[in-house]
Amino acid sequence: MSEYTATIMPPSTRANSRKAAIVGVGETDYGIDYKAARARLPGYEPPSLEHLIGTAFEQALADAGLTRADIDGLSVSYIYGGPTPPETAAILGLEPGYMIQNGGLMAGPLPIVCADIAAGKADTVVMIYAAPSRSINRRYGGATYGAAQEGTPASYYYYHPWGWSSQAAHWALIATRYLALYGATEEDLGAVAMQLRRNAAATPNAVMQAPMTLSDYMNSRYIVRPLRLFDMCMVNDGAVCLIVRRADLAADMLHTPVLVAGWGEAKVKHDKMRALVGERLRPQMQAAGREALDMAGIASSDIGHLEGYDAASIHLVNQVEGFGFTEPGTALAAFRNGDFAAGGGKLGVNTAGGTMSGSYLHGWNQIVEVVHQLRHEAGPRQVPGVRASMSCVAQTDQIHPIIYTRGG
Repeated sequence: MSEYTATIMPPSTRANSRKAAIVGVGETDYGIDYKAARARLPGYEPPSLEHLIGTAFEQALADAGLTRADIDGLSVSYIYGGPTPPETAAILGLEPGYMIQNGGLMAGPLPIVCADIAAGKADTVVMIYAAPSRSINRRYGGATYGAAQEGTPASYYYYHPWGWSSQAAHWALIATRYLALYGATEEDLGAVAMQLRRNAAATPNAVMQAPMTLSDYMNSRYIVRPLRLFDMCMVNDGAVCLIVRRADLAADMLHTPVLVAGWGEAKVKHDKMRALVGERLRPQMQAAGREALDMAGIASSDIGHLEGYDAASIHLVNQVEGFGFTEPGTALAAFRNGDFAAGGGKLGVNTAGGTMSGSYLHGWNQIVEVVHQLRHEAGPRQVPGVRASMSCVAQTDQIHPIIYTRGG
């Protein structure tokens, strides 16, 4: 383990609330890079990790109106491996005194950085996430897991006796039970994918912007029944950069600061089959959600925008119900009725298209959308007057909601 590794979620205390703000965001050109990777015209070279990192960083630095000299901290997260924090600092031309690394999903790194800023360990931290998933031909499923990353490890999550040799097999089991329990149909499930595609169509950087009808959805192939191609997250290259600054230094910057107000964590402590499939992680979402809301000092009714981790459509259904934004068994009807539409629903959900139509950066790109929404700069997908947002990673046996509020 590297000396820079930091993975423990800090306490959800009021002392850590709103002490840090996101003041700059940057992303790579998801749609352009995806089309180029699919076309693979003569002379095509996939973007290097260094290129992805540099592109996102330069955009975030410009967005924040800062210079390299203003940066005294660096957090790096590379889910498939990458340069160390000092190596990343050299690539970006930074000389930070504070450096950590934390690979994987968008959960622990942001609270860790915010708590460290509150503790005086740094003032302005660049957070980099990059994943060249399509370029390295990343695949999921199967019985092997080797250097080529062609399969998945045998574990509780991919427990082969249950048929869980891939993520999709696990997700399909959850969806099958949900549809049977609440008398819903596969056509009903299509409302989720269709709403996210409409959201992506209003997002210039989104990968999937072509209109989707119910016929398009129903005619797409099964991945694992009842889940179809359009129920799944994409595989694309990309990078995200967040610049997080001490809140008292963020007031007079180019944009309205987005304050990190609260976070929570809950883990499965009993039979995982029952928790993941039977309960759909609802008890964990309720516990982690209360923890985050208490830290932020707001009620769930104050949340106007949710960015849920939609690795599959059923996960988003689980989250809007699990966090109490709608009653169990009602989410599909709510999606169908437009209750979760961008720009005018009761709750804006995955307003840039999520990971199913926007971009799949393991939830990091969804934090960028939180920032756009709370700055009130999301254009046709803007949630009117929103002042509080929630993002959440809720897929396996851990739940990590984060709450953000508009500064000023």
